[in-house]
Amino acid sequence: MTAYLQFDQVSKVFPGVKALNGVSFAAHAGQVHGLLGENGAGKSTLLKILGGQYKPDGGRLLVDGKECRFTSAKDAIGAGIAVIHQELQYVPELTVAENILLGRMPARFGLLDKPKAHKMVAEKLAAIGVDLAPDARLADLSIAQRQMVEICKAIMQDARVIAFDEPTSSLSHRETEILFRLVKELRADGRTLIYISHRLEELYALCDACTIFRDGRKIVTHDVMADVPRERLISDMVGRELSDIYDYRTRPLGEERLKIQGLDGKHVKGPQSFSMRGGEVLGFFGLVGAGRSELMRLLYNADPRSAGSVVLDGATVPTSGPSAAIAAGIVLCPEDRKEQGILATASVAENINISVRRHDLLGGLFLRHKREAALAEEFIARLRIKTPNRQQEIRLLSGGNQQKVILARWLAEPGLKVLILDEPTRGIDVGAKNDIYRIIHEVAQRGCCVIVVSSELPEVLGISDRVIVMREGLICGELSRADASETEVLRLALPDSIAPVPHIETPALPTRSIA
Repeated sequence: MTAYLQFDQVSKVFPGVKALNGVSFAAHAGQVHGLLGENGAGKSTLLKILGGQYKPDGGRLLVDGKECRFTSAKDAIGAGIAVIHQELQYVPELTVAENILLGRMPARFGLLDKPKAHKMVAEKLAAIGVDLAPDARLADLSIAQRQMVEICKAIMQDARVIAFDEPTSSLSHRETEILFRLVKELRADGRTLIYISHRLEELYALCDACTIFRDGRKIVTHDVMADVPRERLISDMVGRELSDIYDYRTRPLGEERLKIQGLDGKHVKGPQSFSMRGGEVLGFFGLVGAGRSELMRLLYNADPRSAGSVVLDGATVPTSGPSAAIAAGIVLCPEDRKEQGILATASVAENINISVRRHDLLGGLFLRHKREAALAEEFIARLRIKTPNRQQEIRLLSGGNQQKVILARWLAEPGLKVLILDEPTRGIDVGAKNDIYRIIHEVAQRGCCVIVVSSELPEVLGISDRVIVMREGLICGELSRADASETEVLRLALPDSIAPVPHIETPALPTRSIA
């Protein structure tokens, strides 16, 4: 088997951090080579070097035995390399066809030939089983649909090297099946595939070999991934044993604190109701498009509601936007942290302090800066945020550390009562997941209500006291922790399943308040 792609002592340094330190490994033609490691280990940096976005500070990149020195993404594409990044690269105002053929649009008489472009893309989408209209605007599509557009773009470039960075992080079950089929077809065609994922079951299903990174260094390459035990992979990645990643803790639940009554809006299909007790972790599961995120946005006042109310500790929460929800103690960590969560060009400290600044009534620039610096340092340490310093721009952090910064922003709120987490571990490594689960249980232990929306069923089952299942814009059932198995949850979540189960009460645990 030919070593088609080689990294030879590749290094990359950013201010205050060595992102890659002498990394060497080879990937072969007709092989899927997995890259594993915690967020910030250097995997995505390596792909940006492969894709021409970064220049290495040392070492060599060889493709088909020839050394390559890319100065731009265009150079990499010209060399037959396609990279599908975790942070999607698209133009939201352009159509599906225009995004897929960006820079390669067909022309006629010196003008763009849009009908031909739409026909080309429609045929390719149909061939690979993706149901998207070529003339649909990217801004109007879901994150999962945009992800499929990026995958189609890479395939239509006819690249010999294709790298996937967390490709299934927002895909539905059906879309994931399509991706798996495409990966296997590309491997059979002799392509060289690099695959990054934090979902170990995916890596075992697809990868022939794998290389593990930690703190910018290559730890080990396993030539036959199927022979490596799961526990060995995890310990290689995090440098420690993780016996129970979900770290679930039983706790006494308080009285009812949150009551959602008849909540309705544009993106749900009828009035939705549920309630929560103090100290409860409530999981929301459903397939992509089930309406989970949309319901959370109604609860948080991010989208206008047509009916219903939110009652917290006996008081109705005003509907005058997210600021009213935050003032009442309800906060949301959104699904799309890049577009809706972080202030990309602001520092870590600014991102942590942006909400609590409204409580600063003392004035005085020096006092405010001193307090904000102390608060940022406290949460950087408490949440184990990997950053050179609090002044680092958040866009330079890994996805998992960006997520921790958003969490810190809301944990710093003195009046926190309801914490809503929408896909809190999407694209996050196993070590960072363990940290976030620990934080979830600590917040619940304080008597807060914690809602976790996730498309990872083992995650929902692992951390929740109770699970609510949604399907096609409606709540279709609730299950206690004791009754919530994968089979039962999927029975409710999949279309054409049997009738929903009736509403059940929260698990009968002691009712003394822990608020």
